Amino acid sequence: MQVDWNNLWPKISEALVETLTMVGFSLVFALFIGFPLGIALVVTRKGNLLENTVVFTILNAIINVFRSVPFIILMVAIIPLTRLIVGTSIGTAAAIVPLVFYSGPYIARLVEQSLLEVDPGVIEAAEAMGATPWQIIFTILLPEALASIVLGITIAIIGLVGASAMAGAVGGGGLGDLAIAYGYQRFETVIMVVTVVLLIILVQGFQSLGNILSRKIRRR
Repeated sequence: MQVDWNNLWPKISEALVETLTMVGFSLVFALFIGFPLGIALVVTRKGNLLENTVVFTILNAIINVFRSVPFIILMVAIIPLTRLIVGTSIGTAAAIVPLVFYSGPYIARLVEQSLLEVDPGVIEAAEAMGATPWQIIFTILLPEALASIVLGITIAIIGLVGASAMAGAVGGGGLGDLAIAYGYQRFETVIMVVTVVLLIILVQGFQSLGNILSRKIRRR
């Protein structure tokens, strides 16, 4: 079958931009939600800096709820909220809302895991020297866990790329929407192959960048 590349490339370019837009904005908003939540989960758990069983239990339960719902179901379930926030449930902007709710709790867990890897002896030494809990968080915990956090965020970005492609199934735009609308429904194999290749390139690029940043941080 003859492929009209003159008409194909603009569609692919637009879809790629939409995917990067979804991933970029979703990541920023998810970091604002997930990063503080991850820190709170660590410092409020039993025996830690700001122990608070009630706060930890509530946060832990909320994160578990959102982490338990598959993205495609979450996207449909919060359509009323999406419409309330952006005025529509279709398109790139609408897809960002469920992507944030999906990735925010995920980032919280990744940050929590990274912070828990910090040697407790370092924290105890800082407490013995009279450091306040907030000083320990920002001068000990976060710097010590930064390399691991970067790798965690890299994993979250890759998850966002996959979820953004899945958003195309319900009109979210991006490469996933292009693959379904043209590659699947119209049986245009070339478009399907191109979108798959672009998604692979994106994932490999983000993973390589995350690995490089993490190595540089560890060498400091």
